Amino acid sequence: MSEYRLRLANTADAKQLLQIYAPYVTDTAITFEYEVPSLAEFQGRIASVLKIYPYLVCENQGIPVGYAYASPYRTRAAYQWDVETSIYLHPNAQGKGIATALYDALLSLLQLQGVHNAYACITYPNERSIRFHSTYGFDKIGVFRKAGYKLGMWRDVIWLEKALMSHQNDPQPVKPISELESQTIQQILMQAEQRLI
Repeated sequence: MSEYRLRLANTADAKQLLQIYAPYVTDTAITFEYEVPSLAEFQGRIASVLKIYPYLVCENQGIPVGYAYASPYRTRAAYQWDVETSIYLHPNAQGKGIATALYDALLSLLQLQGVHNAYACITYPNERSIRFHSTYGFDKIGVFRKAGYKLGMWRDVIWLEKALMSHQNDPQPVKPISELESQTIQQILMQAEQRLI
């Protein structure tokens, strides 16, 4: 049996997930935040995502080692079928297939919900993340030059896009994650976990 497990996050995970996220804020330009969010703010972010989208955690022997989620790409109505994806791993969890398992599950769930387009925004340079997204069929669609200033430098960001389903007229509204059958969610998570065995 694998020591890894994928599951939906909840607000009780905030403290441990924040420990994974904090070094990305303080030590890298991967996220453009300057200050580590408070625990209450991070709990609010998790709760907000879970109103509609998946927020996934990968545990190793019960301890979170990575997480991935989707959030609205924009708030205006015509964008409701679009999401931005995010993924963060503990440094010791890199190179073990955890990102792959999380993205397998995340993209499968989003497709099941009726999300049409997934976007990834990557601070440049980050060839590892660009290659990772490319393996999932994300295509580079643009560069925002010197879009953010962090750690003493102006940073470019690269946008990538993946169509999750064909674009038909009159699309159905996106189904909130809470409305998917729990058995179906569990099957998707277990299938993705197979990459970690």
